[in-house]
Amino acid sequence: MAVKLNENEEVVKAIQEGLKKNGGYCPCRRERIKENKCMCKEFREQINDPNFEGYCHCMLYYKTN
Repeated sequence: MAVKLNENEEVVKAIQEGLKKNGGYCPCRRERIKENKCMCKEFREQINDPNFEGYCHCMLYYKTN
């Protein structure tokens, strides 16, 4: 298993700018709650699933098996 940044540098730049503006909260989510702080709870749970392969909600990270 490996987690890496999206290979699309434009996506990474846009998401990282959004994270800075939102104090580390996912720019793709409306609620500013601890579960939406990057790396969000949803993706941390997906990482723990051995069968999951794919992007996090905002497409910043990608998990491979």
